[in-house]
Amino acid sequence: MTREHVMTVVKKHLMEAVDGLDAAAIEPTRSMKDLGANSLDIVEVVSRSMRELKVKVPRSELAKLTNIEGLVETLYRASAVEPRV
Repeated sequence: MTREHVMTVVKKHLMEAVDGLDAAAIEPTRSMKDLGANSLDIVEVVSRSMRELKVKVPRSELAKLTNIEGLVETLYRASAVEPRV
């Protein structure tokens, strides 16, 4: 799995969660809140992304994230250590 694949998954779920979000507006350095996501949207994006990628990340790690790039990197690292099911 590549970082690009993880970013594609996160983008897809972010666009589903935030009405009217333009894909071009999604930049790795921006936070989901900057893009119009509320706290429930963020939980939804993270949960769906983890489910699709078949990874788990502790809440304590997720709480430290400040932007999309951080989420992508965290999910990517989790995929590298998780056994594939």
